[in-house]
Amino acid sequence: MPDTKQAANAGSRPKPARDALMAAAARRFYADGLAGTGIDAITAEAGVAKKSLYNNFSSKAELVAAYLEARHAEWLELYRRRLGKAGDAKERILAVFDAYADHARFAYDNGFRGCGLLNAAAELPAGDPGREAVRKHKEEVEAILAGHLAELTAHRSRAALMARHLSFLLEGSMARAGLEGNEQCLLDSRRLAVDLLESL
Repeated sequence: MPDTKQAANAGSRPKPARDALMAAAARRFYADGLAGTGIDAITAEAGVAKKSLYNNFSSKAELVAAYLEARHAEWLELYRRRLGKAGDAKERILAVFDAYADHARFAYDNGFRGCGLLNAAAELPAGDPGREAVRKHKEEVEAILAGHLAELTAHRSRAALMARHLSFLLEGSMARAGLEGNEQCLLDSRRLAVDLLESL
């Protein structure tokens, strides 16, 4: 049986520096943008010395790459949770929309500003590895949709075209939701997706 005093102390131990830095970077990059967030702001919020940052990341660019990877993993986890409750292929498709809306409902420091990955990509120059990471995330979402749509129709080309249509619907609604600061456009896009799926 574990020592309850030891367990309580373990729960109050400070997070390792890398975890604290990642959490601080996620908050600041989303709230203030990549360019608007300096290393000093991240280390101050994380409560660690600047040396700790460079012990964990070789540069700000490496921290940005880790942030983008974490955002992708965060969305996938939301999707998997929704997927676990889906009963059929249509519900699995709608789970993608629901995961986007779940992301919009997070408690962000300065409110919801849209897709953190797209926001970051907009700040990065053409050819930057971060833009490639964001593109791969969006392609993975489209592939997930295509896989579920393939369960509904034997026509692979039709499933791929509909997946593209739905991914564009998602991205457009996410952009508008970010401008409006809430998930309403995402909920509207889900309703539109339901109508589109009726045509299959």
